[in-house]
Amino acid sequence: MAETIAIIDYGAGNLHSAEKTVVRAAADAGLDHRVIVTSDAKTVRRADRVVLPGVGAFGACRQGLAAIPGMQEALKEAVIENAAPFLGICVGMQLMADRGFEHGDHEGFGWIAGDVTAIKPQAAGLKIPHMGWNEIVLTDNGRRHPALKGLAPGDHAYFVHSYHLVTQNMSQKLAYTEYGHPITAIVGWDNLLGFQFHPEKSQAVGRRLITAFLQWKP
Repeated sequence: MAETIAIIDYGAGNLHSAEKTVVRAAADAGLDHRVIVTSDAKTVRRADRVVLPGVGAFGACRQGLAAIPGMQEALKEAVIENAAPFLGICVGMQLMADRGFEHGDHEGFGWIAGDVTAIKPQAAGLKIPHMGWNEIVLTDNGRRHPALKGLAPGDHAYFVHSYHLVTQNMSQKLAYTEYGHPITAIVGWDNLLGFQFHPEKSQAVGRRLITAFLQWKP
């Protein structure tokens, strides 16, 4: 039976590229999935899988979600209560944290223990925002995670961000990248997964990761 994948539209994501990548990844895997870009809370509540993209500041994205009637409740019901596999992308991943400190102090979902703070490079010449291709290095837990089977040593992904998620529970940190110091690249726990990079801009590596997410049975 075909699954429904809801990509949440709250005015803060690269929706066309995200939708195109998910549709292509499903086709690559031979999956007859229905991909819906939606701002309808009822659709999200009934979805089999949920994708939350995000571009911009943490607080603005949080406010964008809050402005859609019933969306925060629907997201919690689908992902936490019904255990639908969830993927957060860029700020969508950051929103999983306890708090975000971009332009103020903002409450996150509290799904991943940690705070989102400004990147402060510890090496000369590194610019902010962190922008470009960087290697994804899996942690021990990341190497065991079935949704990351599409990653190989030396694989690079495309990053664009000025803030990063500093995890408190290291078991939830599945991969990192180096930018003067280790920066969290992938987080995960139970049915939750988050990418700091943009899989929709990461070519074959991004498609492999999305395909693995669509096949993942937490």
